Amino acid sequence: MKVLLVYPQTPDTFWSFRHVLRLVSKRSSLPPLGLLTIAAMLPAEWQLKLVDLNVQHLRDEDLAWADYVMLSAMMVQKDSVLEVVRRCRSAGKTLIAGGPLFATGHEAFAEIEHFVLGEAEDLMPELIADMTRGSLRHCYEAECRPDVTRVPVPRWDLLEPRHYVTMAVQFSRGCPFNCEFCDIIVMNGRVPRTKTPQQLVCELEALRQRGWKDMVFIVDDNFIGNRAQTKALLREIIAWRTRTRAKMGFFTEASVNLADDPELCDLMVKAGFRKVFVGIETPSTESLEECRKLQNQGRDLVDAVKVLQRSGLEVMGGFIVGFDSDSHDIFKRQFEFIQQSGVVTAMVGLLTALPKTRLYQRLLEEGRLLAASTGNNTQAVLNFRTKLNREYLLEGYRELMKKLYEPRVYYQRICTFLDEHRARGPRGRLSSSDLRAFLKSFWVLGVWHQGRRAFWKFLARTLVERPHQFHRAMELAIMGHHFRRVASLL
Repeated sequence: MKVLLVYPQTPDTFWSFRHVLRLVSKRSSLPPLGLLTIAAMLPAEWQLKLVDLNVQHLRDEDLAWADYVMLSAMMVQKDSVLEVVRRCRSAGKTLIAGGPLFATGHEAFAEIEHFVLGEAEDLMPELIADMTRGSLRHCYEAECRPDVTRVPVPRWDLLEPRHYVTMAVQFSRGCPFNCEFCDIIVMNGRVPRTKTPQQLVCELEALRQRGWKDMVFIVDDNFIGNRAQTKALLREIIAWRTRTRAKMGFFTEASVNLADDPELCDLMVKAGFRKVFVGIETPSTESLEECRKLQNQGRDLVDAVKVLQRSGLEVMGGFIVGFDSDSHDIFKRQFEFIQQSGVVTAMVGLLTALPKTRLYQRLLEEGRLLAASTGNNTQAVLNFRTKLNREYLLEGYRELMKKLYEPRVYYQRICTFLDEHRARGPRGRLSSSDLRAFLKSFWVLGVWHQGRRAFWKFLARTLVERPHQFHRAMELAIMGHHFRRVASLL
């Protein structure tokens, strides 16, 4: 059996990092972890080929080769998905689709004949048997949450790691919280399920054996959802690093209550974690209460960010505007919070009602839904009737984004972060691609683009005041180029 695994193209968003890929000599920020995991569940004797459209083109010869095409996608990739579907139909190929895009909205894709909905582990034996017989059902849907300790090591041999900025692994699924706007609990539930620490270290070792030495994104919905298991994993990673002298570093997503656990922060840094993405959402107490972001309430969020920074972690923050409780000064408050806290990578988006979330159901009952979500919350688009004036929100969002990533403002935010950050744990690896990126950035940021004067001032200040943080400072400066380009297109 010949199976072609296709991953659609990701459009220009915060997470695509498209505008810095050339600077770092890469083609994509992340590999398609879901497809690589599915590939590991297929029979070993089957022939498999992966085509990641963020890295390479889908050729007619690839389609002609395949007996089946498997497609996995996120909501934001819908346009690319439709093109892949068109080409599969034109080539007469049987297409099997799965992933988040279809888990909450497969009904919108009448042209796709076969779906795997939800987590696939328990469905794979039946799916494989039906593929072998050539008698596929329309839908395969999981009846319960699978045991993730049975998930195999992803098929890293199907891709070329050098094309990617980071690799990706998963330790847990699910989040114990119940934020109104979030679809994670719809897809993966509220009870975190974890792999064993030894199991994840085996995955990391497989990456190390393939020569990977750079960053690894642990893609968990909430890395600290099960703190006891997370601490056990971190101790296992520390021991593994000591044995193997592994060079890779890590970043992940976690809730802000990570700041309440000094031991957990210390273990993360010792294990090689350098960054953590935190859903801060808003400085508005009323809006946090509205969306049931309980873990963010009753605390000084700026102080929580600084606690994490002082522990040795860079905080990347998610922020949302457009809540019913937002007042007219929300854009001013968001800007002041982000600058004061030194959250350099501030991913601000407009609130969007994702399918099957509690927010979606509430707005549907209130008759306020206007359109389906695109999955890209960095577009100046609202898919529901808002309490604040719609045009005020859209224009305020555009202005906030451009202001946050204006060079002088952005470089000042980097300095605020570096003033708090205490670099600890294993040292980051300075690769040849890093050196090339630095040299290219001098031209792009210091000569070609506006803001060059602010760039050279920032560079000089860094070399004089904090030369030991030069690598981190330049990495953030380069990332700012991408965010500035995204903001300019709003």
